[in-house]
Amino acid sequence: MEKVLVTGASGYIGLHVIAQLIDRGYLVRGSLRSRDRESEVRNALSKVVNTENKLEICELDLLKDDGWDDAAQGCEYVIHVASPLVQKAPDDENEVIEPAKQGLIRALKSAIKNKVKRFVMTSSFSAVGYGHDRDVFDESHWTDPKKNIGAYNKSKAIAERAMWDHLESLPESDRIEAVAINPTLVVGPSLSDDMGTSNMFIQKMLEGSYRAAPKIHFGFVTVEDTARAHIEAMLNPDASGKRFILSEKNMWLREMNQVLVDNGYTKAPLKQLPDFLIKFLGLFNKELSVISGFVGRTKFTNSENAKNILDFKFEGVDNAIINTAKKFEELGIIKK
Repeated sequence: MEKVLVTGASGYIGLHVIAQLIDRGYLVRGSLRSRDRESEVRNALSKVVNTENKLEICELDLLKDDGWDDAAQGCEYVIHVASPLVQKAPDDENEVIEPAKQGLIRALKSAIKNKVKRFVMTSSFSAVGYGHDRDVFDESHWTDPKKNIGAYNKSKAIAERAMWDHLESLPESDRIEAVAINPTLVVGPSLSDDMGTSNMFIQKMLEGSYRAAPKIHFGFVTVEDTARAHIEAMLNPDASGKRFILSEKNMWLREMNQVLVDNGYTKAPLKQLPDFLIKFLGLFNKELSVISGFVGRTKFTNSENAKNILDFKFEGVDNAIINTAKKFEELGIIKK
C-alpha cells in the first residue's frame, strides 16, 4: 500500500484528510508538533476509521529542520496541511508569516529529496482574493501581501508563492509535481474537539455576543469536500502545477446566520453592522482595521479548476453549517 505524509495531523483539515486517505486504503504518516497530542489524534480518527497498522505518528516543527527528511522517506505523496494557528492578530505579523513560509520550504525540500510523486499544499483563498480591487476571482489571481490584509492572509500568499518559486528555481530534472488547494471559508464539524479557526465565525454568531453581523462576503466549502479535494488533486494526472479554489457557495455572513436562525439557533444576529462603524472602529482596533477593508465587498469564486479538472461535485454547505452548530452544542460551548 502507498504511504502519504500528512503534516498537521491534529488539525481540523488534517484529521479529515487522514481519515479519508485511510478509508481509501492508504497508509498514513501524520506529523505533530508534539507527541502529547498523539492519543487525541488516534481517538478522534478511531471514531470514523480503523487506524490499526495504518497510521504512524512523527514529530515535526515548522521552525526546526529535525526529522523532515526522515518523515518523507518511503512516502509516495506529501500533503502539507500544517500551518501556524491564528486566534487573534499578532503584534508582529512575522510570528505567523515565518512559520508558514519556513515550514512549507522544509516540507517541500524533504519531498524533493525523497522524490515523492506529488506535493499537495493546503493554501487558502487568502492567497488569492485580498489586497486588490475586484469582486470575481479565479486561480490566476494572487493576494497582494503589501496591503493591510492581516497576518494570516499574508502568510498564506507568501508561503504558496514560496512553493512555486522554489520549484521554478530548480533544474527541471530536480522538480517534483505540486498542487495548491485554496479553500474559501471551511465549515463543518471537526473529528476532534478542536473545531478549527474557520469555524470561529460560526461560534461567534452562535454565542450571541454580536448584536449585528459585519457585512462580509465569503465563499464557503465543507471540510469533507476540502479533504476530498486534496486527495483528488494528489491523484489526478492533470492536476499537477495547478491551483484549486474550493467554494460551493458565496454568501454574506448575515445569510449564514439566517441558516442558523432557521434551524433554531436564534442568537445569531440577522441585523448588519453599518460599514462606516466598522471602518471607524478599525482606526483603534488592529483586528477590525483588517476587516474594515473587506466590509461591503463581494468576493465571488467559480472553482472552475476543481469542476473542470477534478470533475468535482460539491456538497451543500448549509447542512455543514447546521452540523457545526450542533457540534458546538454537544461540546457545551454554546446553547440554543
